[in-house]
Amino acid sequence: MSPSATAATAFAPLLLAGLLGPAGAAKLFGRGIARQAAGTALARLLRGGGRAAAALRVLGTVELLLAAALMGLPVIWAPGAAAAVLGAGFLGYLGYARAAAPGSSCGCTAHDTAPITWRAFVRAAAVLAGGVAAALAEQPWWTVAARQPGAALCWALATAAGLAALSAGPGRRWLIPLRRLRLRLAGHPLAGTRAPAAVPVAATVELLENSRAWQQASPVVRSALLDHWDDGGWRILQFAGVHGGGEAARPVVVLFAVDAAASLNVVREPAVRVSVIDAESGAAV
Repeated sequence: MSPSATAATAFAPLLLAGLLGPAGAAKLFGRGIARQAAGTALARLLRGGGRAAAALRVLGTVELLLAAALMGLPVIWAPGAAAAVLGAGFLGYLGYARAAAPGSSCGCTAHDTAPITWRAFVRAAAVLAGGVAAALAEQPWWTVAARQPGAALCWALATAAGLAALSAGPGRRWLIPLRRLRLRLAGHPLAGTRAPAAVPVAATVELLENSRAWQQASPVVRSALLDHWDDGGWRILQFAGVHGGGEAARPVVVLFAVDAAASLNVVREPAVRVSVIDAESGAAV
């Protein structure tokens, strides 16, 4: 095996541990996991939010154990193979989720409540590929790092970039601070012009999905944004949802009212009004 291939397989466990460790810790120790689990496709697969929450905690334990094994064991073919199987399972589950419950979240990181996107599939594929690479590693990463410090530094930078790109909701962690820095240094691109200063709808949705109101109401939501309009300084965002469970479940319309002039560059926690309306009778739930 060439030196570059040796370095690639040796340092693959670092990327895997960086993906699995934080995700496992969030599932096992994160707050509101039961509420978040109810909005995932796993709740439909297991027929209950409680079962989904228990499954997420078990999965979080497995991810933490695998991350520790990948980081600390000198022989990692077994945890690497286990991670590859886990990645294949993730891909199968994501395919089911997109087909059976396209508006639900995947629960992959226990933080992301938005519908499943391409990033979740790429993250699962990275776990599968990283597991295969780790299983083929001939030497532990610290041995290769001591012998090839330059390659170790390059792979550390590549790992950091990969983790940032694959993390759920990267805008919350590094895109938004970069945008704010750009505005401070270069000024607003529309400053001094007559261009409309209205906040884009996508920015309002992003602000809503980072709010506490969304976290509390998201288990009811079952769709992406369906409609929106502005009224009296408020931007109304309409979603479809399901209220209740079992035979008592009924379709509802979920309306969020957000300050039409607010965005993540202006405020961190906006004022949000939430209304849940029965889709058939029009009565408030």
